[in-house]
Amino acid sequence: MTHSKHITRRTALLGAASLPMAAAVSSPAFAAAEMLGASTAKFNRVKLGGFEVTSLLAGTRTVPEPQTIFGMNATPEEFAEASEAANIPTDKAQFFFTPTVVNTGEKLVLFDTGLNAGGISGALQAAGYTPDQIDTVVITHMHGDHIGGLMNEGAPTFANADYVTGAVEFNAWDKMGNEGFDSKVRPLAEKMAMLDDGGSVASGITAMAAFGHTPGHMAYRLESEGQQLVLAADFANHYVWSLAYPDWEVKFDQDKAAAAATRRKMLDMMAADNIPFIGYHMPFPAIGYVETRSDGFEYVPASYQLLME
Repeated sequence: MTHSKHITRRTALLGAASLPMAAAVSSPAFAAAEMLGASTAKFNRVKLGGFEVTSLLAGTRTVPEPQTIFGMNATPEEFAEASEAANIPTDKAQFFFTPTVVNTGEKLVLFDTGLNAGGISGALQAAGYTPDQIDTVVITHMHGDHIGGLMNEGAPTFANADYVTGAVEFNAWDKMGNEGFDSKVRPLAEKMAMLDDGGSVASGITAMAAFGHTPGHMAYRLESEGQQLVLAADFANHYVWSLAYPDWEVKFDQDKAAAAATRRKMLDMMAADNIPFIGYHMPFPAIGYVETRSDGFEYVPASYQLLME
């Protein structure tokens, strides 16, 4: 007698299910992928009329005990409540260092230089530039994380550039006897043009007095084909603690009352006119808008508004 086998749907499914198990037993296991650590892009480029504006991540670091820096005149309870509402920790903060390159079509202008020559050179390279392509270097103020990349082992990092800074700022630091200023800025003084409020770096790039953080701290307004953007530097150093609470004192503000008044003035202007800004220490890519909230302001990160042709 001949017996025929009938394969039912259930039998077929059971057989198919066993195949991956058999393969897993007989095949060698692949090694687990290496943990690479948290990371972000090194540059972000947007269009502003006829300009290209590229923010560079020249460095980032975690800083403990942020209330020793921000909200120094707030209570620990107020600081904790504000941080919890923004879903950020109270025991540490992430600092970003964001120089910016503006290509006007005629000039390549770099604003600030990060902590050191290696950081700014690497960020420029990632964005498709080299230090010797920079036509003009603008220093918003003389803190070490803005002037650190000016010199490389005693030689100018930007061999073909001229330099611009605020006259009030340069004169104040010139009298301080500061080591960083003396080693990074003073050797370039003969090539450095001094601006006052309203002075022009190039067509469409205008200095804006934003004193307080340092004696002559400057922001810069970019204007091209009817569009505007503010390079804000350090008038506001944190996207929550500085914007939502502009009267909170910041350790690095040399004149804390003047710095708070400048924050309110700048934030009021940008919120009223819907002008985006790049903040040197904002979460990278450091570009966003300002909206009024209660007695303070809210940082609204840019999405694709400036990416479209």
